[in-house]
Amino acid sequence: MKMIIAVIKPFKLDEVRDALTGMGIHGMTVTDVRGYGRQKGRSEMYEGAEAAVQFVNKVKIDVCVDDGMMDQAVETILKAASSGKVGDGKVFVYDVEKVIRIRTGEKDSAAV
Repeated sequence: MKMIIAVIKPFKLDEVRDALTGMGIHGMTVTDVRGYGRQKGRSEMYEGAEAAVQFVNKVKIDVCVDDGMMDQAVETILKAASSGKVGDGKVFVYDVEKVIRIRTGEKDSAAV
């Protein structure tokens, strides 16, 4: 199993969720986060003066999938999250050793 973590622009969340749901992925965890990458923040106007914003608001999505769905899920996220502009985000993929559904005790693929 794989854990896919995507850090994306907040306005792309609904598109990514709908695209993943369309391919049969029905569970995800979403967290509001702030950070920066190569763009190192951005400048904004505040009361007529330019102010540097060091951390950019993003959304982090955590999705756990079977190994066989990983490539398709990553491609789906990349397509849905892309605006073609700086700061679209990143996707990280990790191995998952075990998943257990607390209520039923189901394990691994059955728990997702």
